[in-house]
Amino acid sequence: MHNVVLIPGDGIGKEITKSVTTILETAGAEMNWVRCSAGESANKELGNPLPQETLDAIEKHRIVLKGPLTTPVGAGFRSINVALRQKFNLYSNIRPARSLPNIESPFRGVDLVLFRENTQGLYIGKEHWIDDEEKHAESIAVVTREASEKIITAAFEYAKKFGRKKITLVHKANILKLTTGLFLTIGKEISAKYPEIEFEDLIVDNMAMQMVMRPQRFDVIVTTNLFGDILSDLASGLVGGLGVTGAANIGDDAAMFEAVHGSAPDIAGKGLANPTALLFSSLMMLEYLNEGRVAEKIRSAVYTVLQEHKSSCTRDVGGEGTTATYTEAICRLLRD
Repeated sequence: MHNVVLIPGDGIGKEITKSVTTILETAGAEMNWVRCSAGESANKELGNPLPQETLDAIEKHRIVLKGPLTTPVGAGFRSINVALRQKFNLYSNIRPARSLPNIESPFRGVDLVLFRENTQGLYIGKEHWIDDEEKHAESIAVVTREASEKIITAAFEYAKKFGRKKITLVHKANILKLTTGLFLTIGKEISAKYPEIEFEDLIVDNMAMQMVMRPQRFDVIVTTNLFGDILSDLASGLVGGLGVTGAANIGDDAAMFEAVHGSAPDIAGKGLANPTALLFSSLMMLEYLNEGRVAEKIRSAVYTVLQEHKSSCTRDVGGEGTTATYTEAICRLLRD
């Protein structure tokens, strides 16, 4: 039995979380859900978008499945997601993008995984005005050897574990010679320890072009925080969008799995929400918990539903169904 902190989130969060927990239970995943709150709903109920009770639960159990959150205006920090990543040093943001059956996309055969450094770069929010009239602002990007070594090593270890053949490191060392230059230098150093894995580096603007021309050429990608934020969404767009791609945030001794799309309050409660992104995130969680067989059983059921029972799927992927019909179609296959 695995103790997992469950944060349903805001908007459609409760609906897609219910779908995912039902599917995992049907597949035989043994989970003890420790239900906690965060985001706009927690702020309304408890006066705090990130309650201490939630932080204490994560501190104790070290693993989280989280639905989409809305950070309330004036909450005291820019993003609850960023706050959680920094609080528990979840330095690896891992975003797979894989072509799915019967999902409309101009690309086929895409199967890449992007590793984004999750705690540094411009996301530390170190910025200031340099004049009294607030006409000139500066933002500082921090890149350290320690953090770079951790994320690059994590990417290579992932490639080694899952039989991936190539690592592409993305940078802007031609201009940002000290920060991303350091990142590139460390990548070359670490690549020498994994001679069985092909290594290349690409400047970020060239990378963006290559991804929309020949995405099939990429396998595992590793990059800094801001570049990873942009390229991971681009990668999702190659295979159908944020609604069908999962995400993990992993540190040395804690992990958080989440849907990275928005909370979509405009469709909340209407049965229109697609739970696939959070479901795929939960499969990454199962793999993290060494429950890979259960994860593959669920993934196979999802692929079958997409291919053979499309009418049961939600409208955003071309179906005619609802959150409930999609969930039941997957569960029916798992029971059979």
